[in-house]
Amino acid sequence: MFYNWLAVNRKIKLIWDFRGNDSMQIAEHHCVHLKEFTIIDKLDFYEINTQVISEYYSVAYIVVNEKDMIVYRDALKPHRAEVAK
Repeated sequence: MFYNWLAVNRKIKLIWDFRGNDSMQIAEHHCVHLKEFTIIDKLDFYEINTQVISEYYSVAYIVVNEKDMIVYRDALKPHRAEVAK
């Protein structure tokens, strides 16, 4: 069986989408809760941040190791995920 070590150590970006006039403020507030979650549960992560996609669409995201992704996914229910660059 072929074992791909790089695939196991990928970084995963978990993403929450927010739309509307106050999407950026909501995304920023969501990041506060993401940081609180990592502190309380003593979990590792690479980055927590926001991104403005357009005037009425922003996202909050956290980048984690693939091995930890299930814990984050089950607890925080992200809208989607992608392999981080």
